[in-house]
Amino acid sequence: MSRLQVVSGKGGTGKTTVAAALALALATEGKRTLLVEVEGRQGIAQLFETEALPYEERKIAVAPGGGEVYALAIDPELALLDYLQMFYKLGGAGRALKKLGAIDFATTIAPGLRDVLLTGKACEAVRRKDKKGNYAYDHVVMDAPPTGRITRFLNVNDEVAGLARIGPIHNQAQAVMRVLKSPETAVHLVTLLEEMPVQETLDGVAELRAANLPVGRFMVNMVRPALLGEDALAMAREKSVRPAVAEALAAAGVGSAKRLAGPLITQAGEYAERYALERAQRELLADAGLARHELPLLTEGLDLSGLYRLAEELRQQGIQGTLR
Repeated sequence: MSRLQVVSGKGGTGKTTVAAALALALATEGKRTLLVEVEGRQGIAQLFETEALPYEERKIAVAPGGGEVYALAIDPELALLDYLQMFYKLGGAGRALKKLGAIDFATTIAPGLRDVLLTGKACEAVRRKDKKGNYAYDHVVMDAPPTGRITRFLNVNDEVAGLARIGPIHNQAQAVMRVLKSPETAVHLVTLLEEMPVQETLDGVAELRAANLPVGRFMVNMVRPALLGEDALAMAREKSVRPAVAEALAAAGVGSAKRLAGPLITQAGEYAERYALERAQRELLADAGLARHELPLLTEGLDLSGLYRLAEELRQQGIQGTLR
């Protein structure tokens, strides 16, 4: 079972929300998950209604059954200081470099190094074990960059090729790639049932597969409920039903039945068109051959209770036992 769950998606699809719900869903029956943020937006803190996350692993939620969710907002500069201390034992010299601006300079001019640091910290959490030999976390969920950048972000081995062909940086990149391209990892893509997000998602799948990165499954977010059956949808496309609708409204005692019939039929027709579009997008996703989960649109807005509701939805869809 994959232990590193990478969540990506086109901007606006709610990938951070899905990543948080996934972390909660996996933290059941006493399990521990780590939710990692790499973009510095503090989106996780906002979702869990807590203060800004520091550069340390901190418990932010308890899942049903006693599971725990920890969170980590990775700071590239501080991660580089950890790296320098680990491999070069710089100690105070590393802090002096930060004051001089050298750390920020290094991560700015070498974006490949930045990606190594960000992915490396997540991979370290995946491999970490306690004194008894048990994994520190059952799952690590990464709120990753958007679909358009995810392949390059994860393919850090190619990114650092121009930086170092030997030495600690090269070795670190190789160790990271061994995790990212192994069965321990699955990259899930969040989308909406709309043309642009679905097309970008399918393009992302093709890019990930071309880079030999493990594609997980589709997470379809903000799915609207089905309001009409197939017969009603067929009728909604026919303007000739207006008299029948007006008659039904009048029989039900609705005032101004004739005046209301037109707007109602127009609204039903718009719904039918959207339903047909969504069905076409589902078919495109199905053709990609990946499993799919669907999360409902929370019309009342997303708060902490809504996040738990989405996590429960994933659990009901059997996310714990089937995620690969």
